[in-house]
Amino acid sequence: MSEVILQGSKYIGAGAATAALGGVGVGIGVVFGALVLGMSRNPGLKQELFQMTILGFAMAEAMALFALMVVFLILFG
Repeated sequence: MSEVILQGSKYIGAGAATAALGGVGVGIGVVFGALVLGMSRNPGLKQELFQMTILGFAMAEAMALFALMVVFLILFG
């Protein structure tokens, strides 16, 4: 019986850890939305804005990979 409870709680914990992936999706949307707004207001800063956008995207994507790593550690660790 305790093995079933342990397996069920692993699945619940992994599901809760994937909630971070929803936040990452929202963050990436905000980053690229800010790029569109910034380029529409000042097209001359296109290159600088794009570089900062790629940096923000990389940071958000790194958080997604960390969350995914935690999920796999919970399930298979």
